[in-house]
Amino acid sequence: MKGFNQKYLSEAIRCIESFKAFERNSEINYNDAITKVATTIKDLENNNNSMYFIGNGGSASIASHLALDFWKNANVKAAAFNDSSSLTALGNDIGYDYVFSKPIEMFANNGDMLIAISSSGNSQNILNAVSSARKKGCKIVTLSGFSEENKLKKLGDINFHVPSFSYGMAEVFHTLIIHQILDYKLHEFEKVDIFNMNSKA
Repeated sequence: MKGFNQKYLSEAIRCIESFKAFERNSEINYNDAITKVATTIKDLENNNNSMYFIGNGGSASIASHLALDFWKNANVKAAAFNDSSSLTALGNDIGYDYVFSKPIEMFANNGDMLIAISSSGNSQNILNAVSSARKKGCKIVTLSGFSEENKLKKLGDINFHVPSFSYGMAEVFHTLIIHQILDYKLHEFEKVDIFNMNSKA
């Protein structure tokens, strides 16, 4: 057991030290990517635009969690398209490949932002949603894992990649990356001490 636990933590450290970020298809500094996205989200707030989060399975729970945090804590309009009744209705009526693209076509406006989360980076409903968001004039941020050659990593304005083939690692670090973006916005623009939140408990 000790061998597994040490290996697990070592793999987590390796992942953190190997995060990659891309602006379109060109690799950029990870910290610069965080700053770019957080600054764009501040612009969304100023312009009364919205954020939309999508993901399947564990990534759907990340989408719900962070959408809530962005509107509750960062004063940005945000929503996750993962209501169970909506998903099952759309899946039944038009096919699961379109359960995210359809609401984006209905609700997204030019200048909004889509956060697309996928461990594999190859989920067709996520890829279709990104295509719809692009047509609507949305800014697009992607988070993927597994192979660096996955399809999603090539589709966003800013693309984050976690170099792990473990669902658990990908999901944990996708959460961390989006939280870092949120906390950067709070720290840099709202002057919130995010490293000492005891007063908020």
